Amino acid sequence: MKNCLFCYPELEPTQNVIMSNEFCMFLQLDEAKQKGNQLEGAGVIVPRKHRKTAFDLTLEEWNATYTLLQDVKRYLDEKYQPHGYNLGWNCGEVGGQHIFHSHFHVLPRYEDEPLAGRGIRHLFKSQNNQRQDS
Repeated sequence: MKNCLFCYPELEPTQNVIMSNEFCMFLQLDEAKQKGNQLEGAGVIVPRKHRKTAFDLTLEEWNATYTLLQDVKRYLDEKYQPHGYNLGWNCGEVGGQHIFHSHFHVLPRYEDEPLAGRGIRHLFKSQNNQRQDS
């Protein structure tokens, strides 16, 4: 996986390792640091070892992800003062995964967003997502 952006974060010059532990890292792009950006404060927690999806994580990686998530929340609360969060894994191409190295999205949310108060299910419940009859 020599070209994997999460195995080798340095391949993406605007990607920063904000914090890490033995099993995983919290990565954030430079654009997430911009005040008022749609994804202000957002980042991903990734396992250090290449794992295709969340279903492939070891118990140690799950536990390390949980531990790092608590540290990330404290960091984001202090630095960005969000009013809420969305957390999620995209698994598989149909599930929206574009980089096939497991990554857990941590998305701060803010009261002044046009979609404030609408969670992840809002997208899926949209009429635009109505499945066709088979």
